Amino acid sequence: MQGDIFSRSTDVKVAVIGGGTGSFTVLSGLKHYTRKIVALVNMADDGGSTGKLRDELGVLPPGDVRQCLVALSRTPEMRDLFNYRLQGGSLDGHAFGNLFLTALEQMTGDFGKAVELASEVLNIAGVVEPTTLSDVKLGLRDAENGDTVGEFQIAHKSFAAGRPELFLTPTPTVNPRAIQAIEDADIIVISPGNLYGSLAPALLVPGMGEALAKARGVKIYISNLVTKPGQTDNFDVVDFADEIERLAGAPCIDTVIYNTEQPSEELLQKYAKEGERSVELNEAKANAAHFTVLGANLLSGEIWQNTNANDPIAAVRTLIRHDPDAVAKAVMGVYRSRVE
Repeated sequence: MQGDIFSRSTDVKVAVIGGGTGSFTVLSGLKHYTRKIVALVNMADDGGSTGKLRDELGVLPPGDVRQCLVALSRTPEMRDLFNYRLQGGSLDGHAFGNLFLTALEQMTGDFGKAVELASEVLNIAGVVEPTTLSDVKLGLRDAENGDTVGEFQIAHKSFAAGRPELFLTPTPTVNPRAIQAIEDADIIVISPGNLYGSLAPALLVPGMGEALAKARGVKIYISNLVTKPGQTDNFDVVDFADEIERLAGAPCIDTVIYNTEQPSEELLQKYAKEGERSVELNEAKANAAHFTVLGANLLSGEIWQNTNANDPIAAVRTLIRHDPDAVAKAVMGVYRSRVE
């Protein structure tokens, strides 16, 4: 059984920050090691099915919340149902789970309540909390071109001129239960994923960075496997971690876990998107960092396949992924070394 190695850790409290496929991977692994997980999800998604629902119905974005609910679900049939995308007609490309959450929000008038009800239906191992319940969008301050607003646009924009200045508009109010989860956690994991599209909108919510900086739990960042063309070209492991802290507004990382089993050239040539490069470790920078940098084999042996031909977001995601159980073992190993 997966959790036997860390059977003493089944009551460890874990908060996982992020959204999208990164949080999905981390949560999918950690649910086998502890029953006390809180997934803290960014709320700026405005692409694909989620973007259409926001634009047409004025609801809060369900997409990343759905992925976290599915990752924590203990009912396989319901996981498949919530991820199923309708085909044909005006609902073509919409994930059933997005429609379900939208219907619950409209019925209850409360997105937080909608998430709670969906959690019961999916029988999840943990709790999913939006980082904010405000209706926000991610913005980019560009001195040359003016402000660009839109998470999907920003996630696919090139930052050749340097690291971007991002903000949330209008200024949101942090979900107090997200802050409480960070304060109570024994382990806080910042997921891998799209640095500016998934992680920035979670870290930029006022109060999140401060809570992270003050948190008593061990704070772990799982570094990305590959760079994102036009945004994180030539980033090494420490560069990713430094950018996380810049977005959070304060030093907030104790340990960075990076992948030591680099994808082979053959794998990169076959499955990597154009311009993606393996994230490397610069030992000199790692030794000088204020956080600890630890390596582990985190590379999944399976290549993710995009089955959503009509999903513009899925079409640009990397096919090279972390292994959920390897990530969970590495996280729990860091915690065990801290408490023993």
